[in-house]
Amino acid sequence: MENKNDFLGKEKIGKLLFKLAVPTIAAQIINMLYNIVDRIYIGHISQIGDLALTGVGVCLPVIMIVSAFAALVSSGGGPRASISMGKGDYSEAEKILGSCFSFQIIVSLLLTVVLFFFSEKMLLYFGASENTIDYAVSYMKIYSLGTIFVQLTLGMNAFITAQGATKTSMLTVLIGAVLNIILDPIFIYGFNMGVEGAALATIISQAVSCLWVLLFLSGKKSILVLKRKNLRPNIKTIVPCVALGLAPFIMQSSESVISLCFNSSLLKFGGDIAVGAMTILTSVMQFAMLPLQGLAQGAQPILSYNYGAKKQLRLKKTFKLLIVSSLVYSISLWAMIMLFPSFFAGIFTNKEELISFTATALRIYCAVLLIFGIQIACQMTFISLGNAKASITVAVVRKFVLLLPLIYIMPLLIENKTFAVYSAEPVADIVAVSFTAVLFSFQFKKALKSIES
Repeated sequence: MENKNDFLGKEKIGKLLFKLAVPTIAAQIINMLYNIVDRIYIGHISQIGDLALTGVGVCLPVIMIVSAFAALVSSGGGPRASISMGKGDYSEAEKILGSCFSFQIIVSLLLTVVLFFFSEKMLLYFGASENTIDYAVSYMKIYSLGTIFVQLTLGMNAFITAQGATKTSMLTVLIGAVLNIILDPIFIYGFNMGVEGAALATIISQAVSCLWVLLFLSGKKSILVLKRKNLRPNIKTIVPCVALGLAPFIMQSSESVISLCFNSSLLKFGGDIAVGAMTILTSVMQFAMLPLQGLAQGAQPILSYNYGAKKQLRLKKTFKLLIVSSLVYSISLWAMIMLFPSFFAGIFTNKEELISFTATALRIYCAVLLIFGIQIACQMTFISLGNAKASITVAVVRKFVLLLPLIYIMPLLIENKTFAVYSAEPVADIVAVSFTAVLFSFQFKKALKSIES
């Protein structure tokens, strides 16, 4: 098969990264915005808005785990498909696509059964009360029926990005977002369905996005085509993809555990205001980090393709541009937060006491954000080069070896127990980024040598 995707191996790196990163950054921001709009609609339901919003909020950690399972396949399958395309082996890349598609259907069906029949127990564990459990269960049972659409949309969209069609992958997110924003008020208010209406709007929107993805991947515009002959799951093909996707899976699925640990410690030492501040901190960080994640995702097809094509110089140039761009963004963002913390806090609340408290907490929590561009750039490059061991190692070290223990260790070392809990984040990041940088320097040299040989 001719090398149809060689623009990834020929175009100027700067121009190419810009062209691929802008749509992926836009997709990240659109996705976050439509989740926020979803919550705004629910929060304004007459009489029950506050309880309904809290109930749906309890569902979010479970939804994050569903998304993590999509990443388990897609974050490994996409880069491996790009590497195969770089080698000129399009047949192997399409086998990866087909096997990952079938495997995600199996995972989706299992998740649907678990979420539908065991949602109440799960949601009570994640913090639902007797006042909010009915809203949470109502939302989750309907959402569970659309799990297959969520899985296939998120999972297969990664294969569109992997072939450099980032505008198309952005449209996948945009279609779902716009449709969800239109359908939400119709179902929630017009049909008086409340949280069930919000869930129904979500799964219909995801179903349309899923149809868009599948039509593209089975059509003539796609470089990789979803073919019936490749749909039988192949263990030898799936296992390396899942191994490479473990790092993103760990990062996403562990967020709910990290949130529980932070909130329980903060409630103990600082009360409701400390927990409220933590909600704002995580919201600021999630939204602020989206461009960084989008930039890294835009670089992934270029890194993977040129690694597979054994183009050492282009691989080096792409990584250098990625890490410089990531650092410029993370340093700029850090400076903004350090200078104007009250502005960021004020986006989410108008209570002066909470703004003042959060401003101080934000400066502590984001103290070393300026170096976080190194972490994101190195971690995405590990994944792009198919280095499953390294990508899993850095994810586990940061979250489980460092951050989780430090949430409980820091209050033993610092007098102000509440701010000590917040300080777990920058301490973990300093050690994690240093570890990642050292590991990367060895592993990247090893990857370059493998290209030479």
